[in-house]
Parts: sequence; structure tokens; C-alpha cells
Amino acid sequence: MQSPDATESDSAARLIPPARSQAPWRVVSVSPQPGKSLVVRFVDGTTGRVELAGFLGSGAVGGTLFEALRDDAYFARAHVIDGAVGWPNGADLAPDAMYETVRERGSTDREPPP
Repeated sequence: MQSPDATESDSAARLIPPARSQAPWRVVSVSPQPGKSLVVRFVDGTTGRVELAGFLGSGAVGGTLFEALRDDAYFARAHVIDGAVGWPNGADLAPDAMYETVRERGSTDREPPP
């Protein structure tokens, strides 16, 4: 009979790679740009610009986690965390909504449709 220690050392959980979602809207890279926009690339290769100046300039963000993003230096701290764009204070953006916006408007090398 095997000891419990031997069973733990042969744990299948350590042999199977962790599950990773391949949902097309998961963000794989983000590059903050001047003027409060982000260039994002998604797992399926879709790339585009997400404009946040209007949102961040609105009164709706006052007193929320997003208020800190009005500061250019803080906005520039955007990074990918668990497939989404986030900031150190916990503010994050819904990657599925960004993906749909980018798909509708095209990539950064094209003008949005009229």
C-alpha cells in the first residue's frame, strides 16, 4: 500500500497544465497612449484602439476607482491582469465590451466606419 505522501507527490493536478480561457476577447497586451487611449491586442489577434478620454472626463467617474485614471502618469500604469486591462488601484475594464468595440470600429490602422 502506498503512503499518503507518495499519492500527494504523484498528484495529477501538478501534471495537467492550468486551464486557460481561449475566449477571443481576452486581452494579451495593452499599450497606453497619449490622450487617454489604449492600444489593445486580444488573444485572437484582433488589435485596436480604445478611447477613454470622454468616459474619464465625464462626471460619472468622480469618486470612483476610475477617477485616478484622469492622471496621465497613473493612466500609463495600465497592464494586463487575468485577460483584462487593469490598474494598481483595482480599476479594470470589461474585456468583452472592449473587444466588441474594437471589432465594430476596426483596428488602429483604419478609421472607424462613418
